[in-house]
Amino acid sequence: MSAPHEEDLKPEETEGFKVGEKKTIDEYQQLDQNDESLRKWKESLGIGSGTPIANPSDKRRVVILSLGLEVQGRSDIIIDLQQPGTLEDLKNHPFTIKEGAVFRMKVRFQVQHQVLSGLKYVQVVKRMGVKQKMQEMIGSYSPNTTDKTEYEKKFEPDTAPSGMVGRGHYNAVSKFVDDDNQDHLSFEWSFDVKKDW
Repeated sequence: MSAPHEEDLKPEETEGFKVGEKKTIDEYQQLDQNDESLRKWKESLGIGSGTPIANPSDKRRVVILSLGLEVQGRSDIIIDLQQPGTLEDLKNHPFTIKEGAVFRMKVRFQVQHQVLSGLKYVQVVKRMGVKQKMQEMIGSYSPNTTDKTEYEKKFEPDTAPSGMVGRGHYNAVSKFVDDDNQDHLSFEWSFDVKKDW
């Protein structure tokens, strides 16, 4: 990822928010075992249920499996990020969005090795020198297990630009980053807004 994008993709920070102390899964499991509310909270994170499925040779904490675009009345566009060369294709082969279409992005991912805190998706779209930044909070997750093999997050709906000014080619850069500012995936991509699909 080239340096000019780094500042554009810096996630927004919530004033007064401090990242909590990091703990291992074992530490979370032992934490106040007799506290019913804490037990329910840990269950909501998926801590303590199922067998971990992490790949020991894969040191990534987050594995982004696929990105998708949902548009009512159309088949979903799914980009399988597990296929070699997919990220390079995203930049060089734009996909088409119909002007004014209401769409929703979604992501499928796995968490490995330790609890993930505050995963965010940050995106900057550029066209004719104008930048538009968007950030979507994905959330905090425990490592996936045999009981919960992956997660899916659907983003808030968005509307494609429309009219003569809105139609055309757009370049974008996206990043998945957590509360520790660890970059889990960054990539460039492009799309075209047209009168029709």
